[in-house]
Amino acid sequence: MSAVAGRTPGGASAGAVSTGLTPVFVRLKLALLKNGLRQSSGRTAAFATSCVLVLLFSALLVLGLLALRGTQYAPTVTVLLALVFAVAWAFMPLFFPSGDETLDPSRLVMLPLEPRPLVRALLAASLVGIGPLFTVCLAVGSVIAVARGLLAALTAVVAAGLLVLTCVALARAVATANVRLLTSRRGRDLAVLSGLVVAVGVQVVNFGWQRLAATGGMPVLEPVADVVRWVPPASAVGAVHSVSEGAYGRGAVQLLLTAVLLAALLWSWERGLVKLMTSPDGSTVQAAPGSSGGSRKESTAGPLARLLPDGRTAATAQRVLRYVWRDPKTKGAWITSLAIGLIVPVFNALQGTGSPYWACFAAGMLGMQTFNQFGTDTSAFWMVATTISSVRDAYEELRARLLALLVITVPYTLLVTGLTTALADGWAIFPEVLGLSFALLGALLAAGLVASARFPYSIPQDSSYKNVAPGQGSLAWMSLVVGLVVSAVVCGPLIALTVWLHLAGTATWFLLPLGVAYGALVTWGGLRVAAPRTAARLPEILAAVSKG
Repeated sequence: MSAVAGRTPGGASAGAVSTGLTPVFVRLKLALLKNGLRQSSGRTAAFATSCVLVLLFSALLVLGLLALRGTQYAPTVTVLLALVFAVAWAFMPLFFPSGDETLDPSRLVMLPLEPRPLVRALLAASLVGIGPLFTVCLAVGSVIAVARGLLAALTAVVAAGLLVLTCVALARAVATANVRLLTSRRGRDLAVLSGLVVAVGVQVVNFGWQRLAATGGMPVLEPVADVVRWVPPASAVGAVHSVSEGAYGRGAVQLLLTAVLLAALLWSWERGLVKLMTSPDGSTVQAAPGSSGGSRKESTAGPLARLLPDGRTAATAQRVLRYVWRDPKTKGAWITSLAIGLIVPVFNALQGTGSPYWACFAAGMLGMQTFNQFGTDTSAFWMVATTISSVRDAYEELRARLLALLVITVPYTLLVTGLTTALADGWAIFPEVLGLSFALLGALLAAGLVASARFPYSIPQDSSYKNVAPGQGSLAWMSLVVGLVVSAVVCGPLIALTVWLHLAGTATWFLLPLGVAYGALVTWGGLRVAAPRTAARLPEILAAVSKG
């Protein structure tokens, strides 16, 4: 706050400017919402649909909590829900930084605002939106479900307010502390990975629910709830239950814990605002002596380059791996495939309902990364296109891309297959499962090479959630469907051989070397087919991937 102690150009003090700041920020938040909806009819429809769904789900949640009123499980469910929502509020700004334009307080640096009034104004503005409305419904339903008696009802009013304010303040404090991250490239990486968090969270919740149902249901959670009701802000709901039981001292302590946490969050938020608005960032700090680009010592060849042949192969492989590590869209796709490819077979094995053959799912997830491999280059593909003047050049380009992918896919397939087989206690069929996985991987790699040349499409870079440019959706579906069908047909003979060997009771250990050889042969065949098509359709590929 460089202008905290100063005066405005007109002579007004900062304190005078801060008077009535809260209603101004609330109106500003409403204006941002209104103007955002004016941008397009699609955005308006999406917002209206979201409101309807949130209101419907909120009503169902409140009705469910009211139905629990008077039951023995009401205290357990309500305190656990409160803690889950608090954690969600804490991590929400990290994964959805673009969901609220007011999350970046660095835009207010040049205004003569004092920290404390600014905190109050931002807190009030943060209460405007769909998320706070849903949290209010949760808080009201939770305290009503456990409140019994007049004193408990009065405590419930205070507890609900503390719960909502603490959740919002927690989100704001986290966002302020990480605003430099959220506005950087790594912040955009987090936004891309939000889909992974949702996917992993769904699998974890599903696994936890099944384990809970198998081990006796809600009584198993009661010891956990006994601890959580002392953890703020869930302790606010626990305070209502304690007062309802006549434990007034315990309820007062639990309510005080939430109030202390809220005060600590507001203090931390205020300190974060002061630091953010007074400390220089990378754009204002001068470069240290000797840190110029000319004097920086950079390695001319990474470890992968020393393992690959010199020339085009090493350069292309390193470029592909750098895209995987640095490009947010590419990184998000790879991490999602790696996580889901591991979670699905492992969780099925842990639940006792899976088979070692689920390990083939991991190979399938990674094999599809070759589909539309030119689209990840976007408009920069023209630099690659200038180096391809013959079928031989296209062959070397595609081969180098495959080598880069195999650096990740081969050890990963081996790891997931071994882990799934161990958890499912199926070491007897480990060789054939690994052989089938490598054969499936080879078939998908080959199909992806051909699909990339035949159905290329652009990946937009201006949105974290769009993976296909407008007007190219049919190309994306054709690439996926044709590639999967071709892969299934190519793997058909080896799958049929595996089934026949099992029916005949013959040893299947030789399916491992056979699967490896079959996958390598299929990949080589796909490379030979895709290379001339890539060279012949180079202008069409360049136009398609540069569209976004």
